Amino acid sequence: MTVTATPSGAVVPPATATGPEPARANRWEYPALAVLLLATGLSYLYNLGANGWANSFYSAAIQAGSVSWKAFFFGSSDAANSITVDKAPASLWLMELSVRLFGLNSWSILVPQVLLGVAAVALVRVTVRRPFGPSAGLIAGFAMAVTPVFALMFRFNNPDALLVLLMVAAVWAMMRALDDGRWRWLVLTGTFIGFGFLAKQLQVMLVVPVLALVYLFAGPPKLGRRIAQLFAAGAAMVVAAGWWLLAVELWPTDSRPYIGGSQNNSIIELTLGYNGLGRLNGNETGSVGPGGELPPGGNGMWGQTGITRMFDHMQGGQIAWLIPAALVALAAGLLLRGRAPRTDGPRAQILLWGGWLLVTGLVFSFMAGIFHQYYTVALAPASAALVGIGAVLCWRNRSRWWVRVAAALAVGLTTATAWMLLSRSADFLPWLRWTVLVGGIVAGLALLVPLPGRAAAAAALLAAAVGLAGPIAYTVDTLNTGHAGAIPTAGPNTGMFGGMRPPGMGGEIPGGFMAGANGGPGGMPGTNGGPGGTQGTAGGPGGMPSIDGGMPDGGPATTDGGTTRADGGAGTDGGQDGNRRGGPGGGFLNATSPSDALVALLKDDAGDYTWAAATISSNGAAGYQLATELPIMPIGGFNGSDPSPTLEQFQQYVAAGQIHYFIGGSGPGGRQGATSAISQWVTDGFIAKEVDGVTLYDLTAPK
Repeated sequence: MTVTATPSGAVVPPATATGPEPARANRWEYPALAVLLLATGLSYLYNLGANGWANSFYSAAIQAGSVSWKAFFFGSSDAANSITVDKAPASLWLMELSVRLFGLNSWSILVPQVLLGVAAVALVRVTVRRPFGPSAGLIAGFAMAVTPVFALMFRFNNPDALLVLLMVAAVWAMMRALDDGRWRWLVLTGTFIGFGFLAKQLQVMLVVPVLALVYLFAGPPKLGRRIAQLFAAGAAMVVAAGWWLLAVELWPTDSRPYIGGSQNNSIIELTLGYNGLGRLNGNETGSVGPGGELPPGGNGMWGQTGITRMFDHMQGGQIAWLIPAALVALAAGLLLRGRAPRTDGPRAQILLWGGWLLVTGLVFSFMAGIFHQYYTVALAPASAALVGIGAVLCWRNRSRWWVRVAAALAVGLTTATAWMLLSRSADFLPWLRWTVLVGGIVAGLALLVPLPGRAAAAAALLAAAVGLAGPIAYTVDTLNTGHAGAIPTAGPNTGMFGGMRPPGMGGEIPGGFMAGANGGPGGMPGTNGGPGGTQGTAGGPGGMPSIDGGMPDGGPATTDGGTTRADGGAGTDGGQDGNRRGGPGGGFLNATSPSDALVALLKDDAGDYTWAAATISSNGAAGYQLATELPIMPIGGFNGSDPSPTLEQFQQYVAAGQIHYFIGGSGPGGRQGATSAISQWVTDGFIAKEVDGVTLYDLTAPK
C-alpha cells in the first residue's frame, strides 16, 4: 500500500483505506440543499413570537448582558451583577449581541437560535455526505430538522442549541482528522468541545470518549502520533474552556457576581456539583427536588430511570421516533463495513454517531438527578445521521437478503414506536396512527421482497413517509404552539409534567411537579401532599411549592387537590392568589407579568438606585426586569436556594440606599434560611402596599 505525506507531515492514506472519496455533486443536490435549509429557517421563524420571552430566566440575563459588558462576560442575571445564571455564559453571547443591535424583544433573542438550527442541519448534512454521498447527507439533515425536540430547542433560548451545534462541529472536525490525520483538525475538535463546555458545562463531555476512542482506533497516523494528537486536542479543549474558568476563579469575589447554582460562590463547585455529578447521582445541593430513585418504584420528580426512559411518556414524543431505526442502522452499517481496513472512513463515522447515541442515551436513561425532556435534543444529530446513513447503505445493498430483513426490521420497529407515541395523545390527529400502522406494515413487507427498481423506490418512499409522519406532525404542532417557561416540551400534551406555555397557549398544567404517589396533583411523588406539597412553617423550610408558587415565607401551601392554571389565575385552581405569585403568570418556573402601573412605579426614580427592586428567585425577578429593563435583584438565584445575598449583605444594600423595593410572593422562598430570613426581615420592618394585587415593600420607608 502506498502512503503519501503532505508538506505539513500529515499522513494521507489512499482512498481505499479511508473509504470512498466524497461523491461529486449531482445537478439536483444543491437546489435540494437550498430547499432544505430555506424550509428549515422559514418554518422555525414561523410563529416565533408566540414563544414570548421563552425561558425568562435566560431572557433576563440576555437583557442584562445587552447593557452591561460585565454581565455579558459573567452571564449575570441582572445588569447590576448580583448573581449569575447557573451555567457558563457562552450560549447567551450571540443573543446578547443581537439584542444590542436590534433592541430587546422576543425576535432579537430567538432568531439567533433559529440560525444556529439551520447551521446545525447544514453541518450534519456535510458531515454525513462526505463518505456516504449527497442523498445520505440530505436525509440526515431533514430527519434532524423534523425531530420535535430539535425544532423546539432551536426556537428557544436555552443553552442546548449552541451545545448541540458545537457537538456536531466537533464530529465534523474529527471526521476531517480521520480523513487525513492533520494536527489542525484535532486541535479544532478540542476547541469546539471547549466552547461547548462554556455553553452547558459537562454535558458536552459525553461525546469526548467516543471521539477519542474512534480516532485512537481509526486515525491514519501511527499509534504514537495518534496519542500525541489526542493530547493536543485535550490541550485545546482545556484552553478553549479554561480561559473563562480561570478568569472567574482569579477575579476578586467582591467585584464579580455570585456564581448562581453554587453554594460557595465557586464556578468549579457549580461545574462538578450541581451541573456535574449531582446530575448523575441526584445529590444536588440547591436543587428544586430529589432525583429519579424515590420510593415507591423509583419514580422521582424527573421520571423513572431505566433503559426505556427515552421511550416513556415524558421523553418519548420528543426524541424516540427514529431511535429504533438508528440502532438498526448502526448494526447494519458496522456489518457492511466489517472487513474494511482499520482506517475506513465510513465505518469510523458510523462508530462516531453510534457511540454518541449510545453513550448519551444511556447516561440520560440512568441519571438520577435533574433531567428535563428537552435534554434529549442532544440525541437528535446522532439518530438522524444514522438514519440517513442506514437508508443509503440499505438501498445500495438491497440485493442482500439480510439487508432487506434489517430494513424491514427498522420500518417495523419505527412503526411500532410511532403507534405507541401517537396513542398517548389519542385526540391529536387520531387517524394518523392508523395510517402509520397500515403504511408501516405494507412498507415492511415490501422491503422484504427483492423488487425491481421503481417498485423498490416506491417501497422506500413509503417507508420514509411512515417513519417521518409522526415526528413531522409533532413538529408542526410545536411550531404552531407558543412555548414559555423553564421546562418546554414539543408536540401535543400527553398529560405529564412539562410543556408549560404562555397564557392562552396550552390550557392548564398540574399544580405541582407531577402527580404524587399518594397525593393529589402537584404533591411530591411519594408524599401525601396536595398541590404545593406539605405545609411548612413560617420562616422554615416549606413543602415543595406548586409550579406557580407556594407561600413566599414558607407558610402553608395549598392542599385542596386542585390544579394551577398556567396563567396564574387567582386562587380558584391553585389555591394561592395571584399576588402570591408576584403577579399574573408569575411563579417558580414562569416569569411574572407586571401591570403598567407597577412597571411605572418601579421605573420612577430608578436611576437613584442600583436595583429598582429585589425579589425571591430569578424567575420572580425576570418578568419585572424584562418589563422595566432595569436591574432587579434575584434573591437566592434560580430557585431561591443560593445563599446570595445573605441577610447581612441585603441589610447593607438597603442601608446604603441601593434597593428601592422588595416585591413579595414571587418565588418559592422559605425553603432556605437566607431567603426566608430576608423575607421576614422585610415584612417585619417596612411598610407594605398593594399595586394591582402585588405586595411591595418600600425599603426607603421603615415602619
